[in-house]
Amino acid sequence: MTTASATSLTSRRRLPASPILAASPVIAVLRASDAAEYERVIAVLVASGIRSIELTLTTPGAIAALPALLTHFGEDAEIGVGTILTTEQASRAIDAGAQYLVTPTVNSAVVTLAVEAGVRVFPGGLTPTELYSSWSAGATAVKIFPAGTVGASFGSHLRGPFPDIEFVPSGGISLDDVPLWLRAGAMAVSLGGPLLGDAFTGGSLGLLADRATRVTELAAEARSIR
Repeated sequence: MTTASATSLTSRRRLPASPILAASPVIAVLRASDAAEYERVIAVLVASGIRSIELTLTTPGAIAALPALLTHFGEDAEIGVGTILTTEQASRAIDAGAQYLVTPTVNSAVVTLAVEAGVRVFPGGLTPTELYSSWSAGATAVKIFPAGTVGASFGSHLRGPFPDIEFVPSGGISLDDVPLWLRAGAMAVSLGGPLLGDAFTGGSLGLLADRATRVTELAAEARSIR
């Protein structure tokens, strides 16, 4: 198969952003001490407008909890699994019903597995070489990580040589950075600590709702003037 034919095949198999992420371009990254803490936090996030949820494998029991969470939240949210490092982890997540996969590193085997399974995948990287490699392999979008080290202008610069590439920044992003990245062309923005705060350690769920609502409003405003 020629390079051009391979690229064409990849383009046909690449899954676009889900309708949920396209409508609400914020991904909440959930790291908890136990997966039993997920449900109450997800409920607040979804009610406040954030409907794309990433469960991380650094949380004990994350994959085991996934099927019940998918049943509970139904069509109100999409739930994926992040911190995927191996194809074995990717397979387990897909078998449990993960609606997308997120990696912190470039692992072409994980990207290929997800593409062949028809599951959206957001592989992490930082350099243009890493990011374009994952994009060429069929990623829905590449994850710029850690995005806080380069800033939103990096996204604009990336589109220079790669005008079609879709990207999602993650790591070291504040709530106020969300509109900057969206205006720079990001498909969505991934948020962990600045959004979740102390919600998993006894913090106020009311304050979590306030932060989530604010981020939802910031994203909507940025989209309206993009």
